[in-house]
Amino acid sequence: MSKILHIISSPRGDRSASLTVAKAFLEAYRTRNPGDEVETLDLWNTNIPEFNGDTINGKYAILHGEKFTAAQETAWQAVAKLAGHFKSADKYVVSLPMWNFGIPYKLKHYIDVLVQPGLAFSYAPDTGYKGLITGKPLVAIYARGGAYGPGTGAEGYDAQSAYLKQILGFIGFTGIKEIFVEPTLQKADAVDRGQAAATELAATF
Repeated sequence: MSKILHIISSPRGDRSASLTVAKAFLEAYRTRNPGDEVETLDLWNTNIPEFNGDTINGKYAILHGEKFTAAQETAWQAVAKLAGHFKSADKYVVSLPMWNFGIPYKLKHYIDVLVQPGLAFSYAPDTGYKGLITGKPLVAIYARGGAYGPGTGAEGYDAQSAYLKQILGFIGFTGIKEIFVEPTLQKADAVDRGQAAATELAATF
């Protein structure tokens, strides 16, 4: 039995295009894999640890091979708990809208806490950086009001999918599958087309 972690980063609920398509994907997946567990992580209803001074100093203590102070250790325990929960999944679905050409700040906050040395990546002077979360499939479902795909002339504005692929690749994810729900402000069938693509992709996830 596999565990899927669905990370929701839109606060719009049923009006969210990314969430609507993600639900279609998960419904199709459950039909084919009834024994698998699907856990939902709504970032708007999650207490994400602050990445404050004690946390960042704890990060550099790890990178420099130093011991934690008591405050750093407490802060780092919260980070490790979040990372442990993320890594407990076997598969991932991330649904996200485009905000100001990038990703919602709640998702950025979550990523900034997750991507830490010894938890999501390692570093050695002779080999450099190495992702620690490997061999796990992930589907990213992007919703955008405009069109930013190849041939649109607006490709350079897409810091949404570019950033997510970059940071996920850094921590070890390869072969990320993507569904683009666009342009939701211009074409009424954008969500319908996204749902169709999601249902098809779920058959091989």
